[in-house]
Amino acid sequence: MLEIKNIHKKFDDLEVLKGASIKVDAHQVVVILGPSGSGKTTLLRCINFLEHADQGQLVVGDTQVDFSSAKKREIREIRKKVGFVFQNYNLFANKTAIQNVMHGLIVVKKMPKAEARKKAEEALAWVKLSDKHDYYPSQLSGGQQQRVGIARAIAMEPDIILFDEPTSALDPELIGETLEMMKNVAKRGITMLVVTHELSFAQDIADKVIFMDGGVVVEEGTPDEVFNHTKEERTKKFLARILSGKTIQTNEEPVKA
Repeated sequence: MLEIKNIHKKFDDLEVLKGASIKVDAHQVVVILGPSGSGKTTLLRCINFLEHADQGQLVVGDTQVDFSSAKKREIREIRKKVGFVFQNYNLFANKTAIQNVMHGLIVVKKMPKAEARKKAEEALAWVKLSDKHDYYPSQLSGGQQQRVGIARAIAMEPDIILFDEPTSALDPELIGETLEMMKNVAKRGITMLVVTHELSFAQDIADKVIFMDGGVVVEEGTPDEVFNHTKEERTKKFLARILSGKTIQTNEEPVKA
């Protein structure tokens, strides 16, 4: 379904991705863990060409591109196949919930407005927001905004949905409802690549867990293999710090687990 080969990305002199390679099979839920600065979010943004990687190859379904030389047509094709749920929702503030969900259907898929509205209504109903069609983002809670983001991704019927720390901007009492919605997405058989620090979600739902640090994949395996039979010392230290609630020291700013 998705394969990344030898991806590299620099921001000025800072090399964030240093040859990471990842494979996600159809219908799998793959969770990426790692400290701040490990390259997790940059990896997701490069997959959808929100950032442009310097080197490497990307395969999504039957579409294969080189990161460094992808044409606009190829990037459009990739974006049709890849949904994205953002950490900070990224909703249009001047559009209602249903307009936000309809936007990609009309602009990217060139769907007639009536058809787009019907599909958007179905997606909002699925995330239990049928009564919020005409609400603007400012009128919705963080959890509701994130559910609109999930509805927007689902409505596009992508081959895979990328989730970039979807609960990190939420108040603690709202995290559970978003994780439950993501579990429902997984139950639909939708392929998911999720960056998160929610270990319980990874243990419950993931088919594969990947630990990244320093721009490379350090360890990967089933949740049982990574959490209970950890091989790499860096992975052990990261998991211990998360489980103890200590500050994770990285090459960037400290981040509270």
